[in-house]
Amino acid sequence: MSRISLLFVMLAMGAPWAGAQTNDPATKELIEKLLARIDGLEKRVLELEKGNPTANAAAPGAGAAPVPATAGSATQAMHQSHDQAPAPQTAGPETAPVYPSLKIAGFSDLNFSATDLHSTATGFGAQTLLSPHSGFEEGQFTLHLSSALSPKVTMFGEVTLTARSDAGTGLPPAAGFNAEVERIMIRYDANDYFKVSFGRYHTPINYWNTAFHHGQWLQTTISRPEMTQFGGSFIPVHFVGSLVEGVAPAGGLNLNYAVGLGNGRGQVISRGGDFSDINNNRAWLANAFVKPDALYGLQVGGSIYRDELNPLTAPAAREWIESAHLVWQKETPEFIAEFANITHQPISGATGSNSQAFYVQTAYRLPWLQKLWKPYYRFEYIHVPKSDAIFRSVVPTFHASTLGVRYDITSFAAFKFEYRNYFRRDGPSFYGFFGQTSFTF
Repeated sequence: MSRISLLFVMLAMGAPWAGAQTNDPATKELIEKLLARIDGLEKRVLELEKGNPTANAAAPGAGAAPVPATAGSATQAMHQSHDQAPAPQTAGPETAPVYPSLKIAGFSDLNFSATDLHSTATGFGAQTLLSPHSGFEEGQFTLHLSSALSPKVTMFGEVTLTARSDAGTGLPPAAGFNAEVERIMIRYDANDYFKVSFGRYHTPINYWNTAFHHGQWLQTTISRPEMTQFGGSFIPVHFVGSLVEGVAPAGGLNLNYAVGLGNGRGQVISRGGDFSDINNNRAWLANAFVKPDALYGLQVGGSIYRDELNPLTAPAAREWIESAHLVWQKETPEFIAEFANITHQPISGATGSNSQAFYVQTAYRLPWLQKLWKPYYRFEYIHVPKSDAIFRSVVPTFHASTLGVRYDITSFAAFKFEYRNYFRRDGPSFYGFFGQTSFTF
């Protein structure tokens, strides 16, 4: 006999005795509530034993109602789960899991920009939305595909379609969109301490590059910081090779690590070595950060990266990258700060150079109006010395301020509005207004 059944019998036997000893209405009412609750729990146990899927519903008398998720909590949950493989499907409690188990998520956005820029924004990434002409722009259409292939093997893929500014020109006419496989990887999880994967990644060299992938809805702002912009040249955004990663409790510090070996930058340094490496020197990286239990929401870490470059328009050089980040991941407030130093040492023996970049972003989800409004501010800075032959023509030297607000229309769609002011070393300053609607489905 189960414990619940035994308790039910004991109370059922005791109830008449209790009625004979007292006429207290409060006592009778309490006993009746207890009996009703036990009866509901007994039914739920029987349903669970039979494999009835309705057993997941709340037990009668529990009085628990589902708590609606706020826009902020839904956003944070999606940040954590959008590129994780789903649990395999099962037909019943005694049926083996079904593999593969595929999950597809999608993202897209539509943008508007208007600036007082009167010439091309040389060096800035296309997705920064800087143009001498105002107007609307169709953003990326992004698909995330994740699948469990076995209890310990998963795959993940990310595919984008991006509108082309030269669509319809040339012979044959250029296509309207560029298709790109942004990420594709297969991973074996031996345990929490050791996971090995192979594929094309967003290089784990800083925080933003691995926290916010393609899909503008995932990030608070309209654009990424320029130092980590897709299509930019400051850091190697993509990495093709292998990663070993894991996490150890480390006395409550939750130490995360990643070590990678793969192809370095391509001859066009904004591209990764997708087809092969351009020389016989592999790029390698090491990344580590902690997320202490005692300060839930805090993340502190750093990375190093080493490669040998053979760019099309500059001399060959060895490249060292050191970066660090400090992040408070909650939304009341949100705080993200990153710094990177990149050293280029020409192989010819010429004098080396150091380029630096950093940004600081803060945001706060307002507690009123259903927590739908989230104002934010970001300051960013990039400095490239004129002696850096690799960066000086493709990376801008500037500092900029961004002031904006995000409004979550629903838990899965948002409006964003920004004002930005840019101060360039090699050109006139300019400012602009930007708007975006982004969503996930």
